[in-house]
Amino acid sequence: MQRTTISISEDLIERLRIMAAERKISMAALIRECLEEKAKSHRPKPKSMGIGASGYTDTARRIGEERAKPR
Repeated sequence: MQRTTISISEDLIERLRIMAAERKISMAALIRECLEEKAKSHRPKPKSMGIGASGYTDTARRIGEERAKPR
């Protein structure tokens, strides 16, 4: 298991303490459980089929900058 540090408001810490105490588990276990539930509900964005995929995310802006000057 890997350790990490996060910033949490005092209000949220207090609510987590209460929830952990009611369930008789550590705050760390409660937080891991909450993160696991959130991660399970994550749906990754579908990847494009590659049709027209240039690999650039700023194509509209770039086209305006790179357009040839009229004669």
